[in-house]
Amino acid sequence: MARRRRGLPIDGVLLLDKPKGMSSNYALQKARRLYQAQKAGHTGTLDPMATGLLPVCFGEATKFSSHLLEADKVYRARIKFGQVTDTGDAEGTVIREREIPEIAQAELDAVLDRFRGEIDQVPPMYSALKHQGRPLYELARQGIEIERAVRRVTIYNMALLARHSDGIEIEVAVSKGTYIRSLAEDIGEALGCGAHLTALRRLKTGPFTGDAMLDFERLEALADQQAREGVLLPVDILLDHLPRLDITAEMARMILRGQQAETTTGSLEVDSLARVYQDQQLLGLVRIAAEGVIAPRRLLSSAVEAAAG
Repeated sequence: MARRRRGLPIDGVLLLDKPKGMSSNYALQKARRLYQAQKAGHTGTLDPMATGLLPVCFGEATKFSSHLLEADKVYRARIKFGQVTDTGDAEGTVIREREIPEIAQAELDAVLDRFRGEIDQVPPMYSALKHQGRPLYELARQGIEIERAVRRVTIYNMALLARHSDGIEIEVAVSKGTYIRSLAEDIGEALGCGAHLTALRRLKTGPFTGDAMLDFERLEALADQQAREGVLLPVDILLDHLPRLDITAEMARMILRGQQAETTTGSLEVDSLARVYQDQQLLGLVRIAAEGVIAPRRLLSSAVEAAAG
């Protein structure tokens, strides 16, 4: 007999404002305990030093959280010149110091412009990327450095927000897989003085902006469980970027039983994905198997169980 999962069957997405000094996994578990949720997962880690937007998925939403891993992101970052650390950020040990030269505004603008658009970036050793099954940060802590493959990433936009005597603040919109620590180090090298990241805040990921973020203090201040569940976004918010198909009850029965169904697919390409609804209720994802034919891809457990019952 299958063991029943402890907790409440909560479904939805929480836009959490992760505090500084807390790992993404600790923040996830704290949110899960607060909501007493059966199942939870996040959509891409933030370093402990970083703050800001960490979407937490509960219940059925965890099935679709991978779509946010591919999403573009926006960050605000503080970069300190003159010091290089072993981690690329303020959490690490300073391994090299250089004098900060006089940097004219035109020179700074020219350097920043070199990092706009598509660039090649080497991921840092202190990262969760794996080598032979082990996270690179574990090897780095043992003093082992592994050659990392260069990645092509995109800096869609980089705005200079402020200049300080020892560094700058920027806001950057980037593609998935971009390391802001590496960007900070590369900017420092281009200026001839080295640099590291001293503050990082995520403002946007995919369709979500920081405007609706809630921190733990505000969540804990909500009156009760109903109020906390009231701030969750619906599961299908994760699928808004996909086309929508509405099908009949008979088609839904076929899809929920794992069968293909015929329906109007319009101009949707074969093998593309669509979100599917019946009576305004999300059933899950389907694949366009052929023109006018859909096949189940990833369905809500609650919908499948209801159809089976």
